[in-house]
Amino acid sequence: MTTRPKRTLNASAITMAHGAGGKAMRDLIEDVFLGAFDNPDLNALEDQARFDIAALAAEGGQLAFTTDSYVVDPIFFPGGDIGSLAVNGTVNDLAVSGAIPKYLSCGMIIEEGLPVAELRQVVQSMRAAADAAGITIVTGDTKVVPRGKGDKLFINTSGIGVIPQGVDISASRCQPGDKVIVNGFIGDHGAAILNARGDLALSVELETDCQPLHGLVQAMLAVCPDIHAIRDASRGGVATVLNEFAETSAVSIRLQEDSIPVRDEVRGVCEILGLDALYFANEGKLVAVVPGAQAEAVLAAMQNHPAGQGSVIIGEVLEGQPGRVKIQTCFGGERILDMLVGEQLPRIC
Repeated sequence: MTTRPKRTLNASAITMAHGAGGKAMRDLIEDVFLGAFDNPDLNALEDQARFDIAALAAEGGQLAFTTDSYVVDPIFFPGGDIGSLAVNGTVNDLAVSGAIPKYLSCGMIIEEGLPVAELRQVVQSMRAAADAAGITIVTGDTKVVPRGKGDKLFINTSGIGVIPQGVDISASRCQPGDKVIVNGFIGDHGAAILNARGDLALSVELETDCQPLHGLVQAMLAVCPDIHAIRDASRGGVATVLNEFAETSAVSIRLQEDSIPVRDEVRGVCEILGLDALYFANEGKLVAVVPGAQAEAVLAAMQNHPAGQGSVIIGEVLEGQPGRVKIQTCFGGERILDMLVGEQLPRIC
């Protein structure tokens, strides 16, 4: 087998030539991307990745496939960056179906002028996140847009995972008597991004909660294979996920306000801006609806996993008023928790 000479990218910033399909683009791909992601499927540099269908079928009964795009501003923020966000976000979209993540694609849209050092930092962050999640980046694409026609860097990732036999997690399966669980403090990511933009000039320490959730979901399924619904609470937050569950399953959901975990720092940001943490984006939090009889066992399994140590039951599924989500306040009253209207925080993920 012939070994290709390793190409080197000598430029300090991305130019239009790096997206033109010639030598400069090849240098970028081989040095920055292959240098970081390094695996046989990607290194072949074909226009597609190829998989052994029999090997995938041996691991489960269904394939899960998802795609997402990331346009976060700023691209670096406390606790993460657009690279780790792109990997973990797509891993989590697979994970909440019960799938074991296997393969990832990476599409980069780069603005002319982006420092190569920043691109390398993002790519290395993607590699670290992919290794931690046990997923392999096997194919990709690179485009460069003129200066002023983008905003540094946009990333699209698509993922393939394998769903084990017997797992059926769906927004349509919520039933009266089910319990609603979250795996820790909500709103951290949205608040961290907002604070990183510097508009509020706050001195508080806020970090994204960005993390992979597939291991947590597998731990949950190990004690309760019949989990009814799971979603990661990214854009629109916990409130939007629960409204989707209630509408799709034609049930109502009631939350207990004093059970919902929100950091004091996030609560303070919300109070300053008149916002609600239940609508803030998360990148390492899931909302699970589980049968009431197994709720405590699932909760214990979650609390024993590093990604779920702060897990709590925050509500229950009820009959009547299909599509309605309510929250019982600390003062004993109730208010309706509607779907997010408009955009609280643009360019959040």
